[in-house]
Parts: sequence; C-alpha cells; structure tokens
Amino acid sequence: MNGIEKLWGVKDVAEYLGIPVQTLYRWRCQGYGPRGRRMGKHVRYIPDDVREWVAALRDEVA
Repeated sequence: MNGIEKLWGVKDVAEYLGIPVQTLYRWRCQGYGPRGRRMGKHVRYIPDDVREWVAALRDEVA
C-alpha cells in the first residue's frame, strides 16, 4: 500500500462511532455528523475527517 488510508463506508463509520448505521443515515439527512461524500450510490468517508469531527465534539459538550 502507498500510505494512503482507504475510505470508510457507512458500516465502518458506524462501528467507529459505536452507533447504528441508521443513526448515521439520519444524521446525514439532518446535516449533522461527519462529512461524507457520495460516490455513485455509495457514501464514503475520509477517516481523518471522521476523527476531526469527533475531536471537535469535545468543544461542544458541556
């Protein structure tokens, strides 16, 4: 491999976050959650984007 991390699918992100896949889809429809990119009929996530989104939540939690 050339050092580039593979993109994550919805199941990968849901597992990483410890949430059901349907929650991730609902968040996406509501404009919440990590940024996903549509590739044809699939949604893919850049792992670093997901990690950055999680890190940013620390600032929002009271």
